[in-house]
Amino acid sequence: MKMPKQIKLSIVTPVFNEEQNISLFYSKVTKVLKKLRKSYEIWFIDDGSRDSTLKAIKALQKKDKHVKFITFRRNFGKAAALSAGFEHANGDIIITMDGDLQDEPEEIPKFIVKIEEGYDLVNGWKFKRKDPLSKTIPSKFFNWLTSRMIGVKLHDFNCGFKAYRKEVVKEITLYGDLHRYIPAIAFWKGYKIAELPVKHNERLYGKSKYGSKRILTGFIDLMTVKYLISYTTKPLQLFGKVGLLFILLGLISGTYLVIEWFQGIGIGGRPLLTLSVLMTLVGIQFLSIGLLGEMITSSMEKQNKSYSIKELKD
Repeated sequence: MKMPKQIKLSIVTPVFNEEQNISLFYSKVTKVLKKLRKSYEIWFIDDGSRDSTLKAIKALQKKDKHVKFITFRRNFGKAAALSAGFEHANGDIIITMDGDLQDEPEEIPKFIVKIEEGYDLVNGWKFKRKDPLSKTIPSKFFNWLTSRMIGVKLHDFNCGFKAYRKEVVKEITLYGDLHRYIPAIAFWKGYKIAELPVKHNERLYGKSKYGSKRILTGFIDLMTVKYLISYTTKPLQLFGKVGLLFILLGLISGTYLVIEWFQGIGIGGRPLLTLSVLMTLVGIQFLSIGLLGEMITSSMEKQNKSYSIKELKD
């Protein structure tokens, strides 16, 4: 049986309505990859484009077998596009880039050098970002907040320009909008992470696909990642603490009312009595949720590994 050709580099590029950028992006990337003298493939993931993006990709694929593509039936989002690209990429090193030409292909060799230094994931940092303040200010805030909450000190979590060893992308499961927190998830699994300042270009064609709604969704996703990293295998640590706090507050207020009742003060119509009972019940509910979470986690532990193996000798 003929063995598949070993691929050294895979470029994974999600695109959505980028018909004007595809050909120029391909030309710039191919020029750089040919200089590296390594085997390579270029994956375009068409995320349900409604313009001629897919037509442009197919034209490139006909003349260059290095070009491969996946097209979605509709727009599923960047996380889904990256997940599909990671699943099908064959390279030992996988490099993700946005297809809007704001990432500079000339930076690719720097990422490879960094990976070869021993890092598992190299995260790009748009050091001098060429975007309006409406995008840069919220981005800086979320990068700061993410670093504080997750414990990974990076300047630009959402930079699409990244390089991975293949074992990283094959192990990470993406959904929703968690693609911006891949470095945090990889760090949690024990992978070695580096950051690399990269050139950021102004968008020449098309328009940005991200609006102000990213502020809200980004915060919700951050809460999701924080939970996955800190409590996914021990939910009782989170829900139990909250439950015990409510029960404690309920007992304190209840004890206070009992003392007043013994002193002859009526407590039947006191709002504090209702609040005391409510806090106690809410606390019990949180404890119950935590215990149920522990039972579910225990039953799923054999299916979903909560560890990452670096080396195995049998």
